[in-house]
Amino acid sequence: MRILVIPDKFKGTLTAPAAAEAIARGWGKARPHDRVTLLPMSDGGEGFGEIMSELVGARLQQARTVDAAHRPCIVPWWWEAKSRTAIIETSRVIGLAMLPRGQFHPFELDTSGLGAVFRVAIRKGAERCLVGIGGSATNDAGFGLARAMGWEFLDGDGRAIERWPDLASLARLQPPRRRRWFDDLLVAVDVQNPLLGRQGATRVYGPQKGLRPEDFPRAERCLGRVRTIWKQRVGREFSRVPGTGAAGGLGFGLMVFAEARLKPGFELFARHAALERRLRSADVVITGEGAIDRSTFMGKGVGQIALRCLSLNIPCIGLAGGVARSARLKRAFDQTHALTEMASLEEAKARGAYWLERLTERVAGAIANPRGEE
Repeated sequence: MRILVIPDKFKGTLTAPAAAEAIARGWGKARPHDRVTLLPMSDGGEGFGEIMSELVGARLQQARTVDAAHRPCIVPWWWEAKSRTAIIETSRVIGLAMLPRGQFHPFELDTSGLGAVFRVAIRKGAERCLVGIGGSATNDAGFGLARAMGWEFLDGDGRAIERWPDLASLARLQPPRRRRWFDDLLVAVDVQNPLLGRQGATRVYGPQKGLRPEDFPRAERCLGRVRTIWKQRVGREFSRVPGTGAAGGLGFGLMVFAEARLKPGFELFARHAALERRLRSADVVITGEGAIDRSTFMGKGVGQIALRCLSLNIPCIGLAGGVARSARLKRAFDQTHALTEMASLEEAKARGAYWLERLTERVAGAIANPRGEE
């Protein structure tokens, strides 16, 4: 059989490539004569740079910058010379996982470190830039990045605002001489949330980064003030565009301050991976992530894979750390299996690759060939 393995990351446990390799090892032990193809995916979060660079043939580069807490660091980015394309993964620059847990409050963090990476790419001659913005530690709506690229945020007295928690006093935006950094700046967003409100950046994702409920009003006022001043400036509302709330509002910031286009990360991956053609050539598709549950069909890559397989009548197996039970999941997936069928949650997280390999071996050993052969 022709097996196509397309997992996303198992967050906090396995990268998408590591998950794909574990699945392949397990499948190969039970069915060594099958042809297994690996296609790890990213919807714009962690792993975006590595996965997209593999698809477009980009080469690893390095840039000196600072992380979200302004600590010096050297970070990766990727360069494809023929198309003059830069690939940047913000989680490798201002990512939450880069910071000591609980040491910094989001009011102390911003996106300014991305500016140095953008400038390095510009000096290299980049005309096109792909940016995956999931996994950030920030909630500044791109304030730090905009300042790093020359925008000035001024209060009513004309004084520069230097910290995003002071944006409630914003009265005027002063643009830099150069407004457009790339001919095409394409931003892969892994969520569809707006900038503000109950489903916005602060209330939905802020708590993961350390914002407390008592911090929400101040954060909302600051981001809301940027929205208001920008709307007064251009006469258009951008904050409700799906994805503007991604990465603590960085989706909004890139859209308004850098003229970026926001795209669902999975769509970007699917296009570059020629996903439709690859799916049609497979007898069985295996996908997976940390949890398969009701959120799987809220734009996540694993849910999109399952739905495309369903439309093409291709069996799709979903593997995850944990699996919820629902009628929709049952319709979309031919089978779903959880690591917790074989190990405790703690053990599954501690030895994710081992248990994913074991689970896959068990699943493969029980599967029948769609063509009716054993």
